[in-house]
Amino acid sequence: MRQPPIDYIERTREQYAGLGYPPYQWVKNDQSPALVLPKKPMREWRVGLVASGGIYVAGQVAFHFHDDISYREIDFETPTDQIRTTHFAYDLTDSRRDPNVVFPIDTLRGLVRERVVAELPHHAYTFMGGIYSARKVRDVLAPALVTRLLQDEVDVAVMVPV
Repeated sequence: MRQPPIDYIERTREQYAGLGYPPYQWVKNDQSPALVLPKKPMREWRVGLVASGGIYVAGQVAFHFHDDISYREIDFETPTDQIRTTHFAYDLTDSRRDPNVVFPIDTLRGLVRERVVAELPHHAYTFMGGIYSARKVRDVLAPALVTRLLQDEVDVAVMVPV
């Protein structure tokens, strides 16, 4: 028998109230930077990849479920059959059969082969979405990922939320 849906919004409100915190406030990002397309043509782009589906490579430590703000580097040369997924918030059946549904590594490699884009950096970056602390994402995880993408000198980054 399947468990009925969980009302996460109400559960979160109750959890915060039970701990003596003020009512939970959903994140409002007031300082969103404008998105800017590169001035050079797409065939010259270096394309990064960041995905939140709990993706890792066989042999790496899997993500844990409670506010894990770590990230994994995945070499773009990694064979697809070595890519794994773990996550508490979505059905893993399809991503375990084909990781490309949450981590389009083969699609990006194909775009390079077809010369639609120029190249990929050495690594993609993954983390496990569903992090409850927006502050930790804003202050720790997001800046670390931005730093890596800047070091990789990407022109655009494909962001895959799960």
